[in-house]
Amino acid sequence: MDRIRIQGGNRLEGRIPIGGAKNAALPLMAASLLTDEQLALSNLPHLADISTLANLLSGHGVAIHMVGEETNEGHVGRVLGLQAKEITSTTAPYELVRRMRASVLVLGALLARAGQAEVSLPGGCAIGTRPVDLHLKGLQQLGAEIELREGYIHASAKKGLHGARFVFPFVSVGATENLLMAAVLARGETELANAAREPEVVDLAACLATMGAKIEGAGTDTIRVQGVDRLHGGTHAVIPDRIETGTYAMAAAITGGDIVLEGARLGQIGALAEILTEAGVTLEEVPGGLRVHRRNADLTGVNVMTEPFPGFPTDMQAQMMALMSTATTASMITETIFENRFMHVPEMNRMGADIAVHGASAMVRGVTGLVGAEVMATDLRASVSLVLAGLVADGETVVHRVYHLDRGYERLEEKLAACGAEIERLKH
Repeated sequence: MDRIRIQGGNRLEGRIPIGGAKNAALPLMAASLLTDEQLALSNLPHLADISTLANLLSGHGVAIHMVGEETNEGHVGRVLGLQAKEITSTTAPYELVRRMRASVLVLGALLARAGQAEVSLPGGCAIGTRPVDLHLKGLQQLGAEIELREGYIHASAKKGLHGARFVFPFVSVGATENLLMAAVLARGETELANAAREPEVVDLAACLATMGAKIEGAGTDTIRVQGVDRLHGGTHAVIPDRIETGTYAMAAAITGGDIVLEGARLGQIGALAEILTEAGVTLEEVPGGLRVHRRNADLTGVNVMTEPFPGFPTDMQAQMMALMSTATTASMITETIFENRFMHVPEMNRMGADIAVHGASAMVRGVTGLVGAEVMATDLRASVSLVLAGLVADGETVVHRVYHLDRGYERLEEKLAACGAEIERLKH
């Protein structure tokens, strides 16, 4: 199993290209099931989760091939062509779905196109239960019959799906995306109330619109869909990854560095940018991207609460905790999205951080310096928070179980090393 070794203490300077958003790319790939024509997706990141979903889609009959590569503001993104001329299987097996929760996104598309689906209940990160109840209740509202047995979701809509109004009891990005894909081929109008407003949902809606879907309100809390008989193919570019943008912005901040994030969009990280500015970090738009540097010598502690978009993203909570561990004053970080997302705290404390967890909140008291240690990654964002801590720690840090990291960060060591970090991957 690979490890990452970091010798801390180097100030980062240079340019880092931001890749396509993993969390946007996955539902876009699932959308290929909705048409028998080719969907070409550009700016796709080269990540383990992308490969996992590609394997799953192949099993459903999607022919996938490289259309080429393109260079966009320093980032080399892949261009994939996906075409499901016919659905050869409606079963999403456990051995693939267990690797990644986002695999459940094929459920709505299969149901809409083929009238049935058998999808394994998902696995994925151990950061909370994240049940698929909302996906299922919403699909039932659209006319699907659903039964859970032997670890699988058995869904059918023999007469097709029909439009309906569904109110999400709480915001769910995955359920919004699943119902959006189901609704585009349903008869009549569907209204999704209290829908997720994330940029990734907006990107999916934009792609579906290029394929002939009729969607209004994406990016607001009410999305309306007028069902159509069929969708055609299309071409769509994946948006830049706002979580990668935020992570590397924090790498600049924690090391007192000065980095230009190529292709990054300030508008995607509004709440995060406000918090970083309050902490003493400057973010400014420059031609082709975003420049991030620290305004003065010290960082100020800032209280943070995770919320659905446009609030502070839960996927940046662990990285923020690493940053606040080096601030001159204390901060309180509260997690409202997932109930088990502080597993990185013991590992950070091994590096000399002073973090105490009280229920859904963590009190972070800044320390004068972190120290290198051997640490263990527990999930995707926790793994990169340990890398951030290692960048500024005194001595050597070795992060174990970095396969979590490979699910969401492309060429991380290479990008950081190009800006002066002393970082390498150790192969077993």
